[in-house]
Amino acid sequence: MRDALERVKAAAGRLKVFPLPSAVLLPGGIMPLHVFEPRYKAMLKDAMDTDGVFAMAQVVPGQEDRLAGRPDLDPMLCAGVISVHEHLEDGRANLVLIGVCRARIISEWPLTHPYREVKAEVLVDAPYDGEEESALRTAVFELMARVPTEVGQRIAQVTTGARGGALADILVGSLIADPERRFEVLSQLDVPSRLSAVTSDLLELVSHIKPPKKPEGLLN
Repeated sequence: MRDALERVKAAAGRLKVFPLPSAVLLPGGIMPLHVFEPRYKAMLKDAMDTDGVFAMAQVVPGQEDRLAGRPDLDPMLCAGVISVHEHLEDGRANLVLIGVCRARIISEWPLTHPYREVKAEVLVDAPYDGEEESALRTAVFELMARVPTEVGQRIAQVTTGARGGALADILVGSLIADPERRFEVLSQLDVPSRLSAVTSDLLELVSHIKPPKKPEGLLN
């Protein structure tokens, strides 16, 4: 991941962006994409020929109907690196983008390609292991105790080794489908606040899952 971060930092001065309101990538998450528009086929080709980096962007609310043009972009991005790429006919492609870090738009470059490019500031979380992280881990354990074994194993797998803000990002990327909520978490730069917010999300989720039944014959 360190090598990926260095690639994003090197690309940040002229970062390719892919606005897609229905898709919010978080650091540490994965985003499967099918690329078919001519401008994004060109973007993908240029990314594959260079650093393999681009960012997922959100448009300013109310401008979704301008997506075919140049709607205003929210400054907050998630920059990622291309992990899997399957070339299809006519320049179309399937790919998987791995989220690396948050970034914030400073300015946008004049169009010199069919796609948009921005100058961005890379935003990396400072290390953090305070009480908010402990509370989130407790919520994770509670969730794992209520879901099927295979689901709990998957949660344990994706969170192993995650610390601080990255733990919150991975959980939201894995468990929260709502794009608005995902973007709220992406936009939360304060790590303790992000951890607390995701703890609330998980506890809300837990409250809607019935505890597993105890096998018959066991004492309370």
